[in-house]
Amino acid sequence: MAWLYLFVAGLFEVGWAIGLKYTEGFSRLVPSLLTVAAMVLSLALLGLALKTLPVGTAYAVWTGVGAVGTAALGIYLFSEPATALRLSCIGLIVIGIVGLKFAS
Repeated sequence: MAWLYLFVAGLFEVGWAIGLKYTEGFSRLVPSLLTVAAMVLSLALLGLALKTLPVGTAYAVWTGVGAVGTAALGIYLFSEPATALRLSCIGLIVIGIVGLKFAS
């Protein structure tokens, strides 16, 4: 169950990272509230995962899921470049996440 909490926490991290773009410096109320809610949920679920997972593994996976998801949505939503090098680096992060899962 801890891995599920951790993965969902990573998804909420993606939500708040992307949400920051829409808050326009926290000047827009609804995007700001949704972003803060995603932050709280992300940290709460990370905390639940840390009850049983090692902190180094959990934190690395949490940030990895967040980084991959945010980079992918940046490409999709904001037309950020999807170069071969960038996609390869994202792939390396995914390999690292999978490796940490199997190493735990």
